[in-house]
Amino acid sequence: MTHWAFAIIAAFALGSIPFSLLVGLARGVDIRTVGSKNVGATNLGRTLGGRFFAIGFTLDTLKGFAPVLIAGLVAGVLGEVELAPADAWLWLATAAAAVLGHTFSPWVGFKGGKGVATALGAALGLFPALTVPGAGALVVFLVVLGLWRYVSAASVTAAVALPAFTYLFFGQVRELVQARAVREAEQAGPLTIEAVRIIRDRASAGVDPIPFLVVTIALGLLVIVRHKANLARLADGTEPKVGTKAPPSAPAQAETTPPA
Repeated sequence: MTHWAFAIIAAFALGSIPFSLLVGLARGVDIRTVGSKNVGATNLGRTLGGRFFAIGFTLDTLKGFAPVLIAGLVAGVLGEVELAPADAWLWLATAAAAVLGHTFSPWVGFKGGKGVATALGAALGLFPALTVPGAGALVVFLVVLGLWRYVSAASVTAAVALPAFTYLFFGQVRELVQARAVREAEQAGPLTIEAVRIIRDRASAGVDPIPFLVVTIALGLLVIVRHKANLARLADGTEPKVGTKAPPSAPAQAETTPPA
């Protein structure tokens, strides 16, 4: 518990560092006063260019990825899907802490980015339970963005896709675990139908998707809520597409590059 408590606090602290704001300030620009006034990588890229978006997005992704990966490695759960419930929830709490640190950073008045890049990094760090679903959600994001050129729509769609991919991934893992257990039992002799059922149930008891589904749904809802203004503009047809540059004095506008 001490390890996990430290991991959760460290994840929030690292997640709270407003890297995009710091990069902007290093270039003499306070991104809180220009564009959408958001302190995420999107507004940094809109203000200073795509190269700086890449820097901010990468840093925001890493601050979700690093604490989750390191916490899992130290706890000995990295690479495991069959986790004790306490380990699963605490590992997921570490991931959530990094995202919450980014979206509600105490360094900028408990404001922050929209959490997409940091959530992506945290999902990738939860190897393999959320790494595969996270990669799937990223593909969905890129496809929607390529087809319709609305970053907000792509972000919200990816947020919905993440728990769906998580459910499918754990279903496949359960099938594989059950099939392996039956094969091993059959080496000792023929099995009855009832024996197969019992073996399958016992084998997959440790593959519990519930903690991962709960957290991915919660993170997805957070991303959607953070995009509520964008969704309103999509509904009335005023949401700008990728490539639209908001004037510096304009009120918050939609992202022109993938959100962080």
